Amino acid sequence: MGTYDTLIYETTDGIARVTMNRPESLNALDSHALNDLFYCLDEVRWDTAARAVVITGAGRGFCSGADIGGGGDGDKPVRDPDLGIERYNRVIRTIRGMEKPVIAAVNGAAAGAGFGIALASDFRIASEKAKFVTAFARIALSSDSGVAYWLPKIVGHQRATELLFSSRVVLAEEALQIGLVNEVVAPDDLAARVTELAEAYAKAATKAIGLTKRILNNSWELPLAAHLDFEAHAQSLTGSSFAFEEGVKAFQE
Repeated sequence: MGTYDTLIYETTDGIARVTMNRPESLNALDSHALNDLFYCLDEVRWDTAARAVVITGAGRGFCSGADIGGGGDGDKPVRDPDLGIERYNRVIRTIRGMEKPVIAAVNGAAAGAGFGIALASDFRIASEKAKFVTAFARIALSSDSGVAYWLPKIVGHQRATELLFSSRVVLAEEALQIGLVNEVVAPDDLAARVTELAEAYAKAATKAIGLTKRILNNSWELPLAAHLDFEAHAQSLTGSSFAFEEGVKAFQE
């Protein structure tokens, strides 16, 4: 297991926990943090011991997005997309390409690219203190990190347009009402609830979940006929597994 300067990575009982750990900046992402996050998530992706994944942030924030005020090269993604935007994109692609359930435990602010990380996850469980903001319009930028891709699919085109244009803050209660998050829990209950969900998914048939995630990813792009063919192919793979036989027996009982 690799070691990382800007995050904490641990795997216990089939659950990989990735905690962005720059609390002094609400876990803002500079180039070093982005590299750590990508290489850690890529490690998790291929770690057979990790059957479910939790992404969260240390301290008061989930992730405040690009570190454009922290000095050093934190502003490169804004000034020169060729140097920085691809670093964000590969994080998002890794989360979506990881054929395991990914849960974002949103403990505080998720802004900009941090919002994108939460959106790319399969589930978002929010603390009552969580808040979401696209943020890009506030600093005269167009969106990145897949926010404008996932947001309309989750909350609808019209609401996504309003959130992207206004960059207003969405608090946890509204996030639940508009379907942006799956659940809202008390801050002290967040870790336990996320662990409970992660344990349930870690025990599930990982091959079936992985292929289902691939089917969902492809569903946005494939025409119906191709989608049905892909579903049939995936089910032929899972239908011949021992887990399927056991699942049928358990269902019948």
